[in-house]
Amino acid sequence: MVRANAGGLPARNLPARKVLVAFLAALALAGLADVAAVTPAAAQSFTYNPLPPRPKPPKAANDGQMLVQAVEVDYDYNNSRISAVGNVQLFYNGTSVEADKVIYDQKTKRLHAEGNIRMTDADGKITYAEIMDLSDDYRDGFVDSLRVDTADQTRMAATRADRSSGNYTVFENGVYTACAPCKDDPKKPPLWQVKGARIIHDQQEKMLYFETAQLEFFGVPLAYMPYFSTPDPTVKRKTGFLMPGFTSSTTTFGYGVEVPFYWAIAPDYDLTLNPRITTRQGVLGQAEFRQRLIDGAYSIRAYGIDQLDRSAFSGQPGDRQFRGGLETHGQFALNDKWVWGWDGVVLSDYYFMSDYRLAQYRDPFSSFLLLPTEALSQLYLTGVGNRSFFDVRTMYYLSFSGNQSQVPIIWPVLDYSNVLNYPVFGGEFSYKTSFLNLSRETAVFDPITTLANTNGLCTTASADPLARLPTQCLLRGFPGTYTRLTAEAQWRKSFTDPFGQIFTPFAILRADAINSSVSNQPGVSNFLPVGDTQALRLMPTVGLEYRYPFINVQPWGTTTVEPIAQVIIRPNETYAGKLPNEDAQSMVFDASNLFSVDKFSGYDRVEGGGRANVGVQATTQFDRGGSINMLFGQSYQMFGLNSFAVQDEINTGLNSGLDKPRSDYVARVNYSPNRTYTFSVRTRLDEQTWNVQRFEAEGRANFDRWSVSMIYGNYAPQPELGYLTRREGILTSGSLKVAANWVVQGSARWDLEANKINQYVVGAGYVDDCFVLAANYVTSYSYTAGTAPPTLSHAFMFQFGLRTLATSSASATSSSTGFMQ
Repeated sequence: MVRANAGGLPARNLPARKVLVAFLAALALAGLADVAAVTPAAAQSFTYNPLPPRPKPPKAANDGQMLVQAVEVDYDYNNSRISAVGNVQLFYNGTSVEADKVIYDQKTKRLHAEGNIRMTDADGKITYAEIMDLSDDYRDGFVDSLRVDTADQTRMAATRADRSSGNYTVFENGVYTACAPCKDDPKKPPLWQVKGARIIHDQQEKMLYFETAQLEFFGVPLAYMPYFSTPDPTVKRKTGFLMPGFTSSTTTFGYGVEVPFYWAIAPDYDLTLNPRITTRQGVLGQAEFRQRLIDGAYSIRAYGIDQLDRSAFSGQPGDRQFRGGLETHGQFALNDKWVWGWDGVVLSDYYFMSDYRLAQYRDPFSSFLLLPTEALSQLYLTGVGNRSFFDVRTMYYLSFSGNQSQVPIIWPVLDYSNVLNYPVFGGEFSYKTSFLNLSRETAVFDPITTLANTNGLCTTASADPLARLPTQCLLRGFPGTYTRLTAEAQWRKSFTDPFGQIFTPFAILRADAINSSVSNQPGVSNFLPVGDTQALRLMPTVGLEYRYPFINVQPWGTTTVEPIAQVIIRPNETYAGKLPNEDAQSMVFDASNLFSVDKFSGYDRVEGGGRANVGVQATTQFDRGGSINMLFGQSYQMFGLNSFAVQDEINTGLNSGLDKPRSDYVARVNYSPNRTYTFSVRTRLDEQTWNVQRFEAEGRANFDRWSVSMIYGNYAPQPELGYLTRREGILTSGSLKVAANWVVQGSARWDLEANKINQYVVGAGYVDDCFVLAANYVTSYSYTAGTAPPTLSHAFMFQFGLRTLATSSASATSSSTGFMQ
């Protein structure tokens, strides 16, 4: 099959080519401006195929000596001329020249070559020609029938090239492309190329200037340009205009076009000006300043718009004359182990970024299934040692939904852990500390019943006598201040007896010092003691873990069966359910934490009482590749208070499967037959009825031409947590290379209970080593002002790219009135 270029379209696919050419004509006309090379700020969904690595040429000595090899070499001593004929190879000052005939005049210091010329310079650039006449330092001269192949695999050709002053090269009737030639027919036009009556390369400025140029696809002219310029392929950053972008919104700003200007002020800092001209609201100014220093880098991005039509945001936070924002990010290294940095966001109103699709909203792919609800501002210091870790930061969350008073401010949070690199009593000794101080202005209640949700019983304004009761609501966040200091030390040592049994005793001592000041807002006293509370919580723990692996070796593989038992002895959790819980609100009991000493996810709760965890694990490793791992087990509350059965302000632990003397059964199966496929099943079964309480099945496959993943989830009701009905759904994603350069991809979430697909992404694109053309359709959820549910929005994204020359994108968004299930 003859290809138009390496990885291009089949030559016989004429209808598809005609449609593609027609569409490219419209896109090409949009980008006829000076183009600057700069790394785009937002990641694209489709990227160029990687180029095959080209070996670097051996470094030649630059000692002024000339080495000549040929069938015949003549020395004309009278005229100081050297002539070489037949398979000539000349090496001089890091450059090699191959030709049928080479003449070097020592008086004029000119090098003349003829026939099948191939010149390779020290940077790997290869020049092909029929006639070449240059000075010995290659500063001046001319070349006939020129073709240049650069190290980054861009190509130029011309009928003649003249070089002067060691800087300017003028190509007559020149052609430039970043596409590889067709392997079967190198004379066939590449997928795209730019022709110019004259192409001038300024080596000092690193610029290419095209005069009377035209852009061709598959040899068909699509756009004519009297003049345009672009940085040469060696440039990573250059002052100039970037390719324009297009965007639209049916409800807020109408249609918009962006024409970014990139200013490479200095080697270490730059500025990008990116005004967006909209049809409804005027000009949205955007500017980003970046600087890289010796030990780090930082950036500042500013937005601002004087809105022309405030009525588009009537009754919304955007109903104001001026709107804008400021973002900044930075990170610096103190040494090889310590870094510090910051992130900051300031907005005129909390809905500004959503209205104009900025920052996290810039790429709709980033909001698929996970829409950002807050913007984070923080200052941090982090250190990582060989066996230690330190992190301290202060954080402020800017709410995108307008509920700023319900979002906590974390003044500092500090975490430190260390494992001693020497034994203590023959075992491993480690310790860790954690400190947290936060404050919140207003309580956050969540409804957990249909009545509470329908009648608004969990809103702070409700005056219903049944409002804000533990039977109707959860106190997701308390109002007031909270300070906690935690210190924990742990020792453990493993013994193996002559029978292969493994015994691991361990001891843990943890102390928590807590100070809370809970504001007496309506309903809060139903969940927590209001006022000031000081508490000191101690939790000493001793335990023993037992494992006895049995190994069976067969011709087809090795199987290991390992019974595991863990006994933990400790006192009851003090102040259980009486203190605020901010960082231990998530509680999922499954095979991954069956043998965790403390199954709570954070420090604000601590597991107490005597407990035994038992299970059996089996692993088979097949000799011909592949493995399977299985785990099945259960947990028992032996004595004392079961922390998971104690109700706190958010009911952590209830409906978890651990809130009874004999826990639910948990199981896990992981299977990998080879590197292509992976399968995983995780489940939790009711201890009495064996009904499925939680089930997840996941499968992944990755081939050269396609990849797919699918996750199925089935979760029983958890009424104490607000999940009144069973939840069941499927999340799928995949990509398929339908042809050598055509790719389709997509993701979808199917709610099986509602029997509807409520979020999905569909995309298709043409991708090769020099050209990208792609389109995507995305559905995602956008938050509206106040407490209204998120609405479903639709986005269309288009991407167009010519490697080394231009990259552009366009997007359009609209919103529907549907609500997320």
